[in-house]
Amino acid sequence: MSAAPYLAARLASLLGETWSAPDIRLVHRRSLHAYHDWVLEDLIFANSAGEDIPAYFIRPPDGHGPVPAMVYAQAHGGKYAMGRDELTQGRGSLQGPYGAALAQMGCASLCLEMPCFGARQQPDEASRAKALAWQGSTLFGQMLAEQRGGLAFLASHPAILPDRIGAMGFSMGCTLAWWLAALDPRIHAVTALCCFADIAELVRLGAHDAHGVYMTVPGLLPVARTGQIAGLAAPRPLQIAIGRQDPLTPPSAFEIARKDLLQAYAAHDAQSALQFHLEDDTGHLETPAMRQAVLEFIKATLLAD
Repeated sequence: MSAAPYLAARLASLLGETWSAPDIRLVHRRSLHAYHDWVLEDLIFANSAGEDIPAYFIRPPDGHGPVPAMVYAQAHGGKYAMGRDELTQGRGSLQGPYGAALAQMGCASLCLEMPCFGARQQPDEASRAKALAWQGSTLFGQMLAEQRGGLAFLASHPAILPDRIGAMGFSMGCTLAWWLAALDPRIHAVTALCCFADIAELVRLGAHDAHGVYMTVPGLLPVARTGQIAGLAAPRPLQIAIGRQDPLTPPSAFEIARKDLLQAYAAHDAQSALQFHLEDDTGHLETPAMRQAVLEFIKATLLAD
């Protein structure tokens, strides 16, 4: 087995049974509404344990040709009451909701409510993470598996172009997006906002506890660094956007991750597919310039003819 598939397999094994569980399945559509001249579907999926997963799916109206789509992974921020609503309502750290912005560009989007958030707040994050760890699995693996299930839903939907599906997110959603691309080649392009740091360096700095317990993957550090994991997306388009004053992405931790990522893309002679948007004077938030860079990246990688 070559290096990249071997690493992907090792990472999958560390995520535990929650990652290898069967894909989530669509249970039913609860309602359908007009949304910026498109359609907003209120969906319920179920995971392998039968737990309901609310989701919002924004797509073109019936009769429209198939379009690109985005797996939109929600953020954390300790705002457990907010789940899939981030797609349609945005959050304080963003310039506005991405659901409307993507629809206006001609890109569909799907946002699954992650465990611990929205209608799924109980059991809470600590309880879920502990229970899964005792069972030899991970909460992060469950989150990624559900995102993968959402990807499978999009790839089989008649309104979606299966070879033009991207992943994106802010903060927790950022980490989920580039991990998903690393482990699933169906992701065509990734834009990841405000969470890209080498974990070992975070631990050395004592900055790791600023991240949620959801992100804990036992045994990860001896296997791979952050940039090496994200590098499994090469040679597919990947955009990393950060503010250099972000406490979740300290400068030294970011530089280690960036160096590894650059090496991974250079090994594929794909440096042009890798884009960094860095802002010196901002922290853990999306700025107008960052929003513009993200939309331009999506247009160039998913919407270009």
